[in-house]
Amino acid sequence: MSQKTLIGNLWDEILSPIFQSDAYQNLRKFLKYEYSHHTVYPDMYDIFNAFKLTPPDKVKVVILGQDPYINPNQAHGLAFSVKEPTVPPPSLQNIYKEISDDLHITRSSSSGSLISWADQGVLLLNSVLTVRSGLSNSHRNRGWEELTSFAVKYLASVPRPIVFLLWGAGAQGVYENATRGGAGNNHLVLRAPHPSPLSAGRGFFGCGHFSKTNDFLIAHGVSAVDWS
Repeated sequence: MSQKTLIGNLWDEILSPIFQSDAYQNLRKFLKYEYSHHTVYPDMYDIFNAFKLTPPDKVKVVILGQDPYINPNQAHGLAFSVKEPTVPPPSLQNIYKEISDDLHITRSSSSGSLISWADQGVLLLNSVLTVRSGLSNSHRNRGWEELTSFAVKYLASVPRPIVFLLWGAGAQGVYENATRGGAGNNHLVLRAPHPSPLSAGRGFFGCGHFSKTNDFLIAHGVSAVDWS
């Protein structure tokens, strides 16, 4: 696939300054080596799934993650989501618990795929899109941050209402760095601790982000997200 159609929708045009940069070419060289010499997640054909499944003109919610899951049969290019039939990891189980408490609906605890959210306009974007097996943050500061921050900056600049869900210091830092030049006034930015078992009890549980998101969208004439 040519670089011009790397994603297959308007993201190709929006991200073209990044794709054409020297930093991205260096990232590609690094990834070619990593995929050739190590086990890397997700599969190389899944790297851009968040962008592929949620074109920029369809985005109504952005959920920012850190980097992909580091264990087999999990990462598939969507933050917090895992491939079927993988059981939801602890952070995702905590997300399901908050959905249940907030909206009084229950998601299947056996399904960890969030593709249905992506199809509805929820951009599930990690700040780093690849990782070496078993080594969290192993592809940090290799060039992905420039691309994902560019995408966040673009979405923060559009006039239509978008909800940004920022869970944990990492996601909040990505958003703040990307929007130093200002963000649109029509957006809703919600912050909470990360849903990890280490921090969920310090404010993620009870944050009410899912109902607040839908209330905001409906108030602005946008269809709510079916989180179930």
